[in-house]
Amino acid sequence: MPNKQNISKLAKVARKVREHAHAPYSHFQVGAAIESYGGKIFSGCNVENISYGLTICAERNAVSAAVASGARSFRRIVIVADSKEPVTPCGACRQVLSEFSDAMEVISVNLDGKEFRATLAELLPRSKAGILDHPGST
Repeated sequence: MPNKQNISKLAKVARKVREHAHAPYSHFQVGAAIESYGGKIFSGCNVENISYGLTICAERNAVSAAVASGARSFRRIVIVADSKEPVTPCGACRQVLSEFSDAMEVISVNLDGKEFRATLAELLPRSKAGILDHPGST
């Protein structure tokens, strides 16, 4: 069971980094904070591009920051956005996150504090099935 203090800390980091998002087209700023099993926290925000396909989501930015620092296994990720309902990672982010842990807890929070929680496996079942005949596919 996650420690509420840890979740609160991750949400605070995600909320803060969200302020640095580059979202001149959608005006939809997202922040993410990912926690490694070693207890380190890495953050990222969305960075839009006029060519929308080149936009990088907050979740993938957080993963990239973590990997660049040497982290490879993650306990949970917290995503913060200004939305009526908490947002969950897009399909591309779900697939990238699954590279590191299907058991990762995903916690989405809006600015009003409303939460949604799920495991990554619940959000993206069979993430590796059939891909490159991965030994972990089911």
